[in-house]
Amino acid sequence: MNMHQALPLEPDLPASPPDAYVEALVRRAGTSFFWGMRRLEAPRRRAVFAVYAFCRDVDDIADGNLPLDRKRELLDAWRAEIELLYGGACYHPISQALSAPVQTFNLQKADFLAVIDGMEMDAQPRVRIADMDELLLYCDRVASAVGRLSVRIFGLGEDEGIALAHEQGLALQLTNILRDIVEDAGRDRVYLPADMLAAAGAGGDGVEDIVTAPGLPDLCEDLAARAEKHFTAADAIIAKADPVAVRPALMMMQVYRRILEKLRKRGWARLEQDVGPSKFEKIMIAIRYGVFG
Repeated sequence: MNMHQALPLEPDLPASPPDAYVEALVRRAGTSFFWGMRRLEAPRRRAVFAVYAFCRDVDDIADGNLPLDRKRELLDAWRAEIELLYGGACYHPISQALSAPVQTFNLQKADFLAVIDGMEMDAQPRVRIADMDELLLYCDRVASAVGRLSVRIFGLGEDEGIALAHEQGLALQLTNILRDIVEDAGRDRVYLPADMLAAAGAGGDGVEDIVTAPGLPDLCEDLAARAEKHFTAADAIIAKADPVAVRPALMMMQVYRRILEKLRKRGWARLEQDVGPSKFEKIMIAIRYGVFG
């Protein structure tokens, strides 16, 4: 498949240079970490923006309204483009922007492909997770794999970086899942493991069965406690790491840890109540941990 045809350039963004393309995409996405990432030294900043742009693009494919066959076609096109990226002849401006970071920071092809595999799980019109093993696989693909790409860019040591990506990825994604139970259910996506839901008294795998399961609060608290253990394990790694290299990861940790704390304080009987930190809270976390300094 011709990647240029499968993933056409957006008309309001420049086709070149690739770095300008991805920075414009990240800025337009409105991510709360845009200005913090801008403070990184240029090679790391460009690399982070390119990885974010890749993740955003494949996520948009998975979350979009296209038919499943077309989503799979586009994700397969990205798999082909990643192969071309590592062969030195890619076409899309995002992968072109990734070309230098792949070499400079030793970014691994397997991690890009894992992200695509995770997005293919999300692309299904109806998402159900069978058990904890499948949930952990999903979290690894959509969160820890991104972390493995990121820690190499930030400059952490190989072993500590991979360990941090594992622990932090699980902590963040489990928190995401617990925060978005109602929103995900409204899209027929249920990430709580089916075997745990059955044990919690869910009468079936329909959305109403799940949100009314009598043991749902205990299930959620069990997953919250698991997320907290991963936060604690990540804390131990961060405490020994280069404070400059680990700063972006620390900021992410603090944002999501606050979400988890608020979820547990709110309890699991009012799942629709939003607990996300305000924009001001995110800014204060960024200032506290030196991202803007």
